[in-house]
Amino acid sequence: MQWNSLVTQLFGSYHGMRAAGDFLKGEVVFEGKPLTVIGTTNHAPIGVELALAQARAVLDAIAQHPGRPILLLIDTQGQQLRRRDELLGINRAMAHLGASIDLARRRGHRVIGLVYDQALSGGFITSGLIADACYALPDAEIRVMRIPAMARVTKLPEDKLTALSQSNPVFAPGVKNYVAMGGVRALWQGDLQAALRDALAHTPTEDLRARDGAERGGRQLAAPVVQRVLDAA
Repeated sequence: MQWNSLVTQLFGSYHGMRAAGDFLKGEVVFEGKPLTVIGTTNHAPIGVELALAQARAVLDAIAQHPGRPILLLIDTQGQQLRRRDELLGINRAMAHLGASIDLARRRGHRVIGLVYDQALSGGFITSGLIADACYALPDAEIRVMRIPAMARVTKLPEDKLTALSQSNPVFAPGVKNYVAMGGVRALWQGDLQAALRDALAHTPTEDLRARDGAERGGRQLAAPVVQRVLDAA
């Protein structure tokens, strides 16, 4: 889905959202209340400038609008794979973005992520996966690592990983698998305004992804391991 079609469905024709290159930002009104919207488009590669622009927008919201909800619209192919960005410290810029979102949550902002098109790799990890909860449209594409890359990292044969992906969501891309694992809380279908209304009202502030993954059969061990660590602390 195109970003302008999405925000029109959510906020009406006079939504106030603007695109500056691949960067989306706007102060919108949803059901009479202000909402800060930040995001990316065009399958944006997240480089230093784009990571810092998003972080700046989050920090501005914290400073200027305490407690205002923040909606993250996610469409990214992952981090920018350029020598220039690596030399400028893309890892630190993306970490700064993630830390800014975490700070917003700690300061009482309800932060909602929505994957409306594509979410890959580090661009997703430092945005939607750090929000209070991440949602997705049914046609969205989500993955953190392709099977060939996973094979190189794990040193396991591709055919074995492909076979595992048929029965274990951890090894498979796709929005439904991320719902099963708990990384995506739910899919938004039909009335998007009703979905956003429900998310703003009922999204938990504590991290329930491990519990959701266990209940949905996508991740069986994460929740017990987390509990063992907490019990030992």
